[in-house]
This record gives sequence, C-alpha cells and structure tokens, in this order.
Amino acid sequence: MDKIYCGSGIGKFDDRLIEISINLTDLPKEYIFEYEGKKYIKLKVQKKISEMIKYGKTHSVEVNTWKPDNNRANEPETDALPF
Repeated sequence: MDKIYCGSGIGKFDDRLIEISINLTDLPKEYIFEYEGKKYIKLKVQKKISEMIKYGKTHSVEVNTWKPDNNRANEPETDALPF
C-alpha cells in the first residue's frame, strides 16, 4: 500500500521538540476511528533523511494504515485504548 502523507514538521532543540502541521481536510476517513465517543487517527512522525529536507521541514507525518487481522477480532484487548 502507498504511504499517505498528511503533514510535515520541524525538529527543534536537538529534536527534543517536533512541531508538526497536519492537513485535516485530506485525512482519509477510513482510518479515522471512534473510541468512547471521541475520534482518533493513528499517525507516524518520521525524521527525514538529509537529502529529502525541503523548506526546512525535517520530519514527515504519515497516516498509519495498519489494520488488525480480522481473525484476531474476538481476542480480548490488553490495553484500555485500542491503539
């Protein structure tokens, strides 16, 4: 599956702080899920390699497209949140 990029960011203070911007309009609705009445989406923030840095943006933000295996859907969850 192709990666779905939805934003970028800048590392500050030796990458101890990452400020990101996310394009909410283009977030794919099939990856937004609800838990206890609140909506969530799982994202990945990754540091760019030096050759890929454009406009000073040092990090990329991508939608985590992993979905659970349907065969394991009936197993009890170990954490309170499903992510």
